[in-house]
Amino acid sequence: MARVGLTAAKLTAAAAEMADEIGLEQVTVSALARRFGVKDASVYSHVRNLRELRVRVAVLGGAEMTDRIAAAVAGRAGRDALVAFADAYRRYALDHPGRYAATQMRIAPEEMVDTTGLRRSVELTHGMLRAYGLAEPDLTDAGRLLRATFHGYVHLELNGGFNHPRAVEESWARSLDALHVLLENWPRHDDGSSR
Repeated sequence: MARVGLTAAKLTAAAAEMADEIGLEQVTVSALARRFGVKDASVYSHVRNLRELRVRVAVLGGAEMTDRIAAAVAGRAGRDALVAFADAYRRYALDHPGRYAATQMRIAPEEMVDTTGLRRSVELTHGMLRAYGLAEPDLTDAGRLLRATFHGYVHLELNGGFNHPRAVEESWARSLDALHVLLENWPRHDDGSSR
């Protein structure tokens, strides 16, 4: 173990690379140990189990994606921020499909104790949406719509789900135009008495 200098961070980075190369579901403790030329026990001395390893990959991927989005939206508002946010989200997912898949895992709050990534991601999303004049609960509703739209699009794209001859980039751009119009005309939350 000393000859390869294993650490939890080094194992997480290698697992993230493997996830991008072969898919998150193919990342196992044994596969990771083989990558370093060590026994499984050497990996287990740094991570408790496969679940912890995958959560670490999710946290790493979430932080990387959030950093990329933050850099893209800096100094922008409205449609410019929406497009920059969406493009950074999509590009990260396409560049790092295994890490992106990990970010979609259901993670319990107690597994996220040592990270600020999720909170920062929500703050970025809400900051972008506030430029559209949204406040709670509309911020949460609009944020969920954006996440569902972005995720659905990149999931289909990653899995070859767009077989029409129209360029995927053109459909993406038009989808963002439509989201911008929707956000500008978001139906404001009422007390529910009209339903």
